[in-house]
Amino acid sequence: LKPSILLFARRQALGSLVRAMAEAGCPQKRKLENAPNPDGAKTIRGLDLPAFDGKGLKIAIISARWNSIVCGSLVDGCKEALATCNVTDVTVEYVAGSYELPFAAQVLLESKKFDGIVCIGCLIKGGTMHFEYISEAVTQGIMNLNLKYTTPVIYGVLGCFTEEQAKERSGVDGAGHNSGKDWGTTVVESALLRKKYLG
Repeated sequence: LKPSILLFARRQALGSLVRAMAEAGCPQKRKLENAPNPDGAKTIRGLDLPAFDGKGLKIAIISARWNSIVCGSLVDGCKEALATCNVTDVTVEYVAGSYELPFAAQVLLESKKFDGIVCIGCLIKGGTMHFEYISEAVTQGIMNLNLKYTTPVIYGVLGCFTEEQAKERSGVDGAGHNSGKDWGTTVVESALLRKKYLG
């Protein structure tokens, strides 16, 4: 073979190797597997779960103990997503129920120790208006914290009509979609956005 042909072949091989190495190291290629969201349309996946690099971030998870089987699974999913995003500094705190989540989040925000917080709870509708009152209060409370502190506080509260719906959205017993994974990725993405613009 002529030297020019050999040189061309070597360049082609080297180019292929560099491309393969770049793809292997590209953070957008690493994804956390999760079942389809039961609330999503069949033709649209919904929230994609790219793996952001959250190394150095300090994240808190606050979980309600009420409906602990569901909340425990959601916490596990959230922690798994954080690990995928290279977050190693994770604090987990517990409160009695979802109604207490905004207060606990405010206490942690006041400490100024965290780059982001995930509030996890599960509300299942019963026979009274209690479900609606709690849902509204918690939703408004968490949103207000986001605006007041400009630190991401992720709304990780399931609002379900039945226990089966709660199980489907929390990956209980390893089946179904675990929304905690979505929330873990979301808090990292939001914390990185805040750091990018606010330092």
